[in-house]
Amino acid sequence: MTRLSGVPLKFTFDGRELTGFLGDTLASALLANGIHQVATSIKYGRPRGIVAAGVEDSNALVQIEAPFPEPMLSATTVELFDGLVARGLSGQGRLAAEPDPARYDAKHVHCDVLVVGAGPAGRAAAAEAEGRVLLVDDQPDGEAPEGVRFLSRTTAFGIYDDGFVLALERRGEPAAPERISRQRVWRIRARKIVLATGAHERPIVFPDNDRPGIMLAGAARTYLNRYGVLAGRRVVVFTTNDSAYDAASELAGAGAEIVRIVDAREGYGVIGTDGDTHITAAHVAKLGSLEGERVPCDLLLVSGGWNPAVHLYSQARGTLRYSPELGAYVPAGDLPTVSVVGAAAGEGLPEAKILWQVPAPESEVDTRFVDQQRDATVSDVLRATGAGLRSLEHIKRYTTIGTAHDQGKTSGMLAAGITAEALGVDLSTQRPTTFRPPYTPVSFAALAGRHRGELHDPVRVTAIHPWHVEHGAEFENVGQWKRPWYYPRPGESMHAAVLRECRAARNDVAVMDGSTLGKIDVQGPDAGWFLDMLYTNMMSNLKVGRIRYGVMCGVDGMVIDDGTVIRVAEDRFLVTTTTGNAAMVLEWMEEWLQTEWPHLNVFATSVTEHWATIPLVGPRSREVLGRLAPDLDVSNDAFGFMTWHDAEVAGIAARVCRISFSGELAYEINVPSWYGLALWESIVDEGATPYGTETMHVLRAEKGYPIIGQDTDGTVTPQDLGMSWAVSKKKVDFLGKRSFARAENNRPDRKQLVGLLPVDPSVLLPEGSQIIESETVPEPPVRMLGHVTSSYDSAALGRTFALALVRSGRERVGETLYVPVGDQVVPVTVTESVLFDKEGARRDG
Repeated sequence: MTRLSGVPLKFTFDGRELTGFLGDTLASALLANGIHQVATSIKYGRPRGIVAAGVEDSNALVQIEAPFPEPMLSATTVELFDGLVARGLSGQGRLAAEPDPARYDAKHVHCDVLVVGAGPAGRAAAAEAEGRVLLVDDQPDGEAPEGVRFLSRTTAFGIYDDGFVLALERRGEPAAPERISRQRVWRIRARKIVLATGAHERPIVFPDNDRPGIMLAGAARTYLNRYGVLAGRRVVVFTTNDSAYDAASELAGAGAEIVRIVDAREGYGVIGTDGDTHITAAHVAKLGSLEGERVPCDLLLVSGGWNPAVHLYSQARGTLRYSPELGAYVPAGDLPTVSVVGAAAGEGLPEAKILWQVPAPESEVDTRFVDQQRDATVSDVLRATGAGLRSLEHIKRYTTIGTAHDQGKTSGMLAAGITAEALGVDLSTQRPTTFRPPYTPVSFAALAGRHRGELHDPVRVTAIHPWHVEHGAEFENVGQWKRPWYYPRPGESMHAAVLRECRAARNDVAVMDGSTLGKIDVQGPDAGWFLDMLYTNMMSNLKVGRIRYGVMCGVDGMVIDDGTVIRVAEDRFLVTTTTGNAAMVLEWMEEWLQTEWPHLNVFATSVTEHWATIPLVGPRSREVLGRLAPDLDVSNDAFGFMTWHDAEVAGIAARVCRISFSGELAYEINVPSWYGLALWESIVDEGATPYGTETMHVLRAEKGYPIIGQDTDGTVTPQDLGMSWAVSKKKVDFLGKRSFARAENNRPDRKQLVGLLPVDPSVLLPEGSQIIESETVPEPPVRMLGHVTSSYDSAALGRTFALALVRSGRERVGETLYVPVGDQVVPVTVTESVLFDKEGARRDG
């Protein structure tokens, strides 16, 4: 009996320094060192050993401590490496406190045929397949036919629609060189999938069936033939089928003594075991008898039959049928693009006497374990059926059987069989529990791949960002974007800087980097109709060269975003969104185009990063633009509000829009992003004061312009915002229209957007503060009228002010309400939401 490569590896388990060999798993190395107990059970603290040799093992959970902490791994799947330090677990591990130094990545691959499983059936299927063939197998060794791409150490863990398969490749353990990613997720797209995933041996339930040294017969063969490990010297075999005889023969050939073969087909079974941390004897008796013979042993091999590994087939929505010959669920037939071969299809598996459990008397402490990882017993199953549960899905959740790391690969069929016996039903009428991905546990690190740290949520910056940094801007995060918040001068506070920037925008000329605004190019003959359905107002009648503000609602009639729509051509529009909602709006468009209106000839493309957008704001903005664009007529008559023109600005081809989010005369200048910095510098050289997002918020709030997501909370309609004018009375339909007729949407006490002026003009209300009717806070429960959504100090108003959502807000204009702030209650006067330049005279200069 040869022990693998002969290359020794040092490792530590539970504080003991041990030696294994290259090619070992941690489980095979432990068995070679005479260690059977790996862990203790999570509920009862019973000793638990190695039951299987692969992913189906329900017991041997370990915590890797070095070189990097990682919990909840099965010793049967951990490949041994030099310097490994591990300890056994009772079902709960410890997450690492330090960052994982390993790298993880992902790759995409397309193939004509994907074969999962490199056993004889899988290799044969790969050899017969035509075109680009990919073969994957979870074992580190294996062979592939000539011309077939082979991924070893790779487990296909999920099948999804349209031939999409996810697989995890184990490339290097934590001690591997940094240049090798530890794990790789393969995203495989296949025209046809062949599943040759084999089968899992099934245990048998009997009293004290969980002692270390009780092992599946097939696992003992694997440890002997693959790893050169003899799991025991004095062996009892308990079986319901012929496959265990092969295990007995091979172990006997390696020097083990087979002291007894207990064959249920001959009417005998194991009715109990002895031992503490390791089995010392099996009790053998006639099935149905409670008294038996004590047979000393140090290894009990069990085989109750075989369950085809139908997990991936079931994930592909394949139907299963019960096979009474095997005592297992098997595929009912091939799918259009998925076929099952070999043991996974039930082919070549031995027929078995169906024996889920050995008859035993009820005892106060039930040790007939169905799911050893969950410490779930036969009594738990009977308690569930006794409570009236009939569905296996319900019983699974009641007992937690099949919900541990092994996902019931050995316990699921046992639970189904014991349930059927208890209910007196035929398993062919029972639907098995649902098989869901992943087939084996996958770490979050592997799923994240390289999207971690800064790459997990990438920082996005505009083309003008270096200038902002160089000139001392303070930044705020808006979605993924770094946006200039304000530009403090030396010794200047944020408050002073924002007031200075506001004065420049109101009285002189100011400039802002608005490149982060979401921009979506919507093209196609049906684009106008499509936008009519998305927005509450008409877009299809917008003329080329014109711009229209629009509000977008969900199907419940609540505002989800707003922005402008520019008609670029008869079949082309440019939609702008709020910075944080750009991705959401694009997904919203795609959802309707792909699911409800696939007949529309419309294409929506994100162009946010393509354009640098620079708002030029203030009474002198026309003067500055005129100098930068001498060929552009910037008069009100030639360049009206909500129109756009193409022109050269500072020598750069630009699209200039008359749009104002400040209420001032303003222009939004759009240039390709790589020209953004040059245009910005030219504008600043003309004397424009840079301003940030805080100043932008103050300016728009003074005009009562809401920010979606700040002044709304998902329960606000356009009417609540005082924007009934933006809701078309002509359109037959649009998203959210029918919800406007709901009684809930027409309640007179709905929260509406209003302005608040603290009686003390120096008091700044905290955003989020609640609003009440009384000047003192009453005893709970306190009736809340609404909350403050935006609050600022205004240079233009010479005082503080706020916007708020208040019940029946517009009817309360002129009333005094109260806002608790700390230990004080601040009186406020309710006003209309527009607090500055209500006539809009400043917009045209």
